[in-house]
This record gives sequence, structure tokens and C-alpha cells, in this order.
Amino acid sequence: MSLRAWLNQEPEQLREFLSCVPECLSRGGRLVIIAYHSLEDRPVKLAMREWSQGGEFRLLTRRAVKAAPAEVEANPRSRSGRLRAAIRL
Repeated sequence: MSLRAWLNQEPEQLREFLSCVPECLSRGGRLVIIAYHSLEDRPVKLAMREWSQGGEFRLLTRRAVKAAPAEVEANPRSRSGRLRAAIRL
């Protein structure tokens, strides 16, 4: 996984995407991101926190939403997913 992330420049692509969100998302637009690795989740969490403190966004999820035990039982890959959401003000 780390080799794939490095080859595809995934951390850089995520940072670039997050830097574009405030100007690309219309007022009332919602942003929902599911991260499957802490190296993906942390930049998303920090960006959303920064936007909300700046008054541009309101967080729709106070903390990351994790899969329910029933979902993990039915779909084991869902256990690592973390969902975060925000709305542009």
C-alpha cells in the first residue's frame, strides 16, 4: 500500500484537493470524505477543522463516523473507514 501511495503521489494529491475545496464548493455544498488510512484521515480532519474555525464551513460530523459492528461483520473492509462531513456556509 505504501508503494502504491508513493507511486501515485496520493498524499500530495489529497493535499492539493483539500486546498481547492473552499473555492470549488458552492455555498450550501456538502463535502463528505471517507478515509481508509490514518495518513489520509489526519489531513482531512485538520483541513475541516481549519475551515470551520475560519467560519467558512460547519462540521456535520463532530468526530469521524465509523462503521457499526453489524456493518463490519457483513463487510470486514469497512472497519478501517472514517467518514467526515462538512457544509460550506
